[in-house]
Amino acid sequence: MNLANKLTLLRVFLIPFFVFFLMSNVFGDYGKWFALAVFIIASLTDMLDGQIARRKNMITTFGKFMDPLADKLLVCSAMICFVALNRLAAWIVIIIIGREFIISGFRLIAAEKGIVIAAGWWGKFKTAFQMFAVILLIADIDKLWLLTQILVYIALALTIISLVDYLVKNKDVMKDVK
Repeated sequence: MNLANKLTLLRVFLIPFFVFFLMSNVFGDYGKWFALAVFIIASLTDMLDGQIARRKNMITTFGKFMDPLADKLLVCSAMICFVALNRLAAWIVIIIIGREFIISGFRLIAAEKGIVIAAGWWGKFKTAFQMFAVILLIADIDKLWLLTQILVYIALALTIISLVDYLVKNKDVMKDVK
């Protein structure tokens, strides 16, 4: 297992700690700051694993599948928590998670055909905006409420755009599906 893939697995490993700190009252108001630190560290592993994989020619099939899955797990875990905390509307989270299920299913069909589809640029922008929105939602700073809402809706728009882009660019994968 190379370094890039280990960083991807670290991101997955950090998710339960993030959720615990965000949702638990054990640490009082400090819990959200611990959650924020864990989320930022996990988000940085997303940036680092890709850079390391490309720079050191460590791109693997495992990484192509697991890296986007780790991103989805991290962001979707946060968004589900925000619904429970009344910081995010459930319909937004349903659209975002629905997109992730569609893309994951699409990737499975492609994999059965021997095709590995890496994340595209729209998906990367979507992930970046989702992560920035999550950071602001965790911090929950009143003075940044409008900026937080703007980032949430940009992330939502990019979620839809990236889905359409992904399906259009890879429409041939669906040919001959039984």
